[in-house]
Amino acid sequence: MTATEMPSSVTDVPSDPDGVPGAAEAAAELHDPVLAWFDQHARDLPWRRPEAGAWGVMVSEFMLQQTPVNRVLPVYEQWLARWPRPADLAADAPGEAVRAWGRLGYPRRALRLHGAAVAITERHGGDVPSEHAQLLALPGIGEYTAAAVASFAYGQRHPVLDTNVRRVFARAVTGVQYPPNATTAAERRLARALLPDDEARAARWAAASMELGALVCTARNEDCGRCPVAGLCAWRLAGKPAHDGPARRGQTYAGTDRQVRGKLLAVLRESARPVPRAVLDRVWDEPVQRARALDGLVSDGLVEPLENDRFRLPLT
Repeated sequence: MTATEMPSSVTDVPSDPDGVPGAAEAAAELHDPVLAWFDQHARDLPWRRPEAGAWGVMVSEFMLQQTPVNRVLPVYEQWLARWPRPADLAADAPGEAVRAWGRLGYPRRALRLHGAAVAITERHGGDVPSEHAQLLALPGIGEYTAAAVASFAYGQRHPVLDTNVRRVFARAVTGVQYPPNATTAAERRLARALLPDDEARAARWAAASMELGALVCTARNEDCGRCPVAGLCAWRLAGKPAHDGPARRGQTYAGTDRQVRGKLLAVLRESARPVPRAVLDRVWDEPVQRARALDGLVSDGLVEPLENDRFRLPLT
C-alpha cells in the first residue's frame, strides 16, 4: 500500500476473512509508530529489567491490578528483597504475604500470589513456568495474568488485554471512547488480529500498547498531541464522539465495607500477636458494618479467628 492509497483511518478498510474489520491493515499501520514511540518513552520500571526475571514480572502483574505504579513501586522492591524466588514466599505463612501487601488494596491478591508461589514450588521446581497453559493452571492466575507473564517474561506471542490496551484499541480501531465494562469476545478477536507475527515484536507490541494507554491515551484528559497514531485514530477522526454505553461509575471508598476491611487489616498487620475483638472494635463505630467486614475477611481467608475472641493474619 502506497502513501496515497492509505485509508484515512484504520476503519476505512474492508473486512478481513476472520470478520475483524481492517485488522491486517490496521496492524500494519499501527505497529511501527507505536513501537517507535515506546522505544523513546517507555518508563524504566524494575519489572521490565532483565534481572527481574519471570517471578518479578509475575509479582508486578499481581500488584498492578487496579493499583497505580507509584503505589506499587516501594512494595514491589520490598517484596522482591524479602522473597526473591517463589519458594521463598511459599515457605512463609500466607498471613505474612498479607502483612507485606500493606495498603495496596484488594489484599486477596496477596493470598492468590502466595498460592501461586506454593504451586510453582510444588509443581515446577520453584521456577515460574513458561508455557501459557501451565501459567493458566496456577491458582490465582487468570487469562490476563497468564498472557502477561508469558509475553513480558518469556517474549511469547499472546494478546495482553488490560484496561489500558482495551482503551487504546477501542479508540484507535473501533472508534469509541471506552471499551465495554467487561472484556468481550470481539475485543479478544481484535487483539489477536493486531498481534505482530514475530514473537519478540508481538511481546514488545503488548508492552507498547499498554504504555500508550497508561501515559497518553488515558481514561480522562487524553493527550492526542503526544500520540504517535493520532492521525490514524478512528475515534479522533470521528470527532471524539461521547461514550453512549452504560454509565461508567467511579469506585467509591469512603464509608464502604472496603474501607472498614482495610482498617481492620491495618490493625492486624501491625500486631505480631493475635488481636482481641475489643481492639478491632475501636476502628469503626458502626457495629453491624464492622462485624460484616470482619466476617468477610474471615470468609476470604485473610483473617484467622482464634479462641477467646481473638484474630490474626492466617498461618496456613
